Amino acid sequence: MIDVEAVRKHLDALAKPPRSMGRLEDLACQLAVVQQRLDPVTRPRRVVLFAGDHGVVASGVSAWPSAVTGMMVATIAGGRATSSALAKAQDCDLRLIDVGVIDPPSLVADFARIAAIAPGTSDLADGPAMTVQQFDAAWAIGAEEAEAALAGGHRVLIAGEMGIGNTTPAACLTVLLADAPVDGAVGRGAGADDAMMTRKVRIVTAATARARAMLDADPRAAIAAVAGFEIAAMAGFFAAAAGGGATLLLDGYVATAGALIAERLAPGTARTMIAAHRSAEPGHAAALAHLGLEPLLEWDMRLGEGSGALVALPLLDSAAALLSGVATLAEIGA
Repeated sequence: MIDVEAVRKHLDALAKPPRSMGRLEDLACQLAVVQQRLDPVTRPRRVVLFAGDHGVVASGVSAWPSAVTGMMVATIAGGRATSSALAKAQDCDLRLIDVGVIDPPSLVADFARIAAIAPGTSDLADGPAMTVQQFDAAWAIGAEEAEAALAGGHRVLIAGEMGIGNTTPAACLTVLLADAPVDGAVGRGAGADDAMMTRKVRIVTAATARARAMLDADPRAAIAAVAGFEIAAMAGFFAAAAGGGATLLLDGYVATAGALIAERLAPGTARTMIAAHRSAEPGHAAALAHLGLEPLLEWDMRLGEGSGALVALPLLDSAAALLSGVATLAEIGA
């Protein structure tokens, strides 16, 4: 078994002063331990973006209407979104999956998969966001995507999301599964004003109280009550990818909400994760702490779409290169 001590011993034997690469060596240790090899690989890699709408937008928690989800899905599919540009720059394969967009555009068949469960979730302010059956269907879609990526030889996987209003279910899940206080979990998302924030706090407080009453007896029902289709799909993606031995580079707040679900229902999933960054959303720190993950970057990013993970991807390449491409002191005769 390769543990941190074994990786440190290897790094200290390289032709450089011990620990001279600072936190890159910490990342190298993490990557080697996750992959259980001293010559970790970071290619090929894939980002899978799951898109879905949220009924809670009708309760006034977002500065943007749900129609923007479909617009952004079309932009991603057209290769002109932030995630598209970053994935191309990082030589990272990108797939786009519709799991519940209210107004989906016509997408290129070989670029995106239509697997919509319903046109958006129900309003979690009024009752459960989805049924357990819908949750299971979303989880299965994510798991299938992970299995397909693994079958294609992809070694590093990223899950991203697109869904107007999805920081509200992310906050609910962080309160429910990471025991974060509501005030510390609810943020402004894509630009909520003070009135929206007041509504958002009220809705998250009530919805998580209802879900918490079910959590011990029926965790899937409790999670389904406050989740989103794209979040549940990311959870299934994470669990299946971890089970198949992939390295997971974790994105921001909403993706981490999916990670909380995966860890709750498939314990051990988080051991395969490397946290790319800490979002500007206030609840992200609590969610990462609950998973025992330390972020690589703190750059106040909060876009989603897997974008923060894509920005951090070259750091994984550098860590792998350090472990695999540097001569040892013995090899140079020192």
